[in-house]
Amino acid sequence: MKRRAFIKTAGAAALTLQPGPGNADTGKPAPEYARANTDWLAKCRFGVGVHWTAQTAPSTGKPKPFQEAVAGFDLKGFLAAVEHIGADYVLFTATHALQMLPAPHPVIDDILPGRTCERDLLGELADGLAARGRRLLVYYNHSCNNQNDPEWRKAVGYDGQDKNVLARNLMEIITLMSERYGDKVSAWWFDSPYSLDARGPFKSVTTDMAGFQFPWEQFTVAAKKGHPGRLVTYNGGFNQKFLFTTHQDYWAGEMGNLKTPATSRYLDNGLQWFGWTPLEDKNWVQTKPDTPIRPPLYGDQQVSDYIRTCNRNMAPMTFNVGIHQEGTMAPGSVEQLHRVNDKVGS
Repeated sequence: MKRRAFIKTAGAAALTLQPGPGNADTGKPAPEYARANTDWLAKCRFGVGVHWTAQTAPSTGKPKPFQEAVAGFDLKGFLAAVEHIGADYVLFTATHALQMLPAPHPVIDDILPGRTCERDLLGELADGLAARGRRLLVYYNHSCNNQNDPEWRKAVGYDGQDKNVLARNLMEIITLMSERYGDKVSAWWFDSPYSLDARGPFKSVTTDMAGFQFPWEQFTVAAKKGHPGRLVTYNGGFNQKFLFTTHQDYWAGEMGNLKTPATSRYLDNGLQWFGWTPLEDKNWVQTKPDTPIRPPLYGDQQVSDYIRTCNRNMAPMTFNVGIHQEGTMAPGSVEQLHRVNDKVGS
């Protein structure tokens, strides 16, 4: 679908910026927004997250160009590893430091050609997990952090004077993906809102916003296209509970260790508890070629005890597992989580 055709069919409400009910960090949902049902997430025990990105290195040899890496991704092997682990869901990166999407996308193509792929790896992953009774959560980053991707931040409108262009571009990107995948994507995990909005605990806006307030409420509407029950979260940063908007459903829960398990299903701000921490590499992304992924940081008992504590409070825990460019997850981590799965039970 060409971008012009997409804009005609996407609906003006998702693409036209309107004054919203306002952002708030009070923890009290605005009356216009009803949080989606998180019962399915609360029943999950643990999941696997992977930072498979345009910067992910192969286990041996030189990295392949991104499009070649996507074409060669061993999805069959990846899904087999997920089944062996016994994870209830997968949290997969769609984009990260670089705006390179492992799927076709006419909006991104129109903004900056060469950033998408012919193979729809996200769609194949969604289908593969659905066929196995497992959920797919998708991580998305706007990739306008500092100068990680200067060409993209300029093209998408981050450095432009009219920030409505930036917001509209990002909403079009998310609307298309939301409608395409429908209920095969159970949740969005949006990173780096602090580079679009200076109100949070991290001050990483590196452009002149000139008083512009990013329309988070309308962005949430775009993120729910095609599946109104889809969950949405905005990451406030490491161990942060700040809300850029009350129009979200669960806590992003970025962590760096196993020191703060859930003590209840909901945070004080009303969001469903959710955790995500690296299992072995605190850099999150394996970027060094010809380098084995580190062994797990924790013993089996510590990991299983942490999961049990969270699960007693109806809270799921996610472990970021190292992965190579070919799609192979760290064997030591896969085997540890397989053992842990036996310990925590169903």
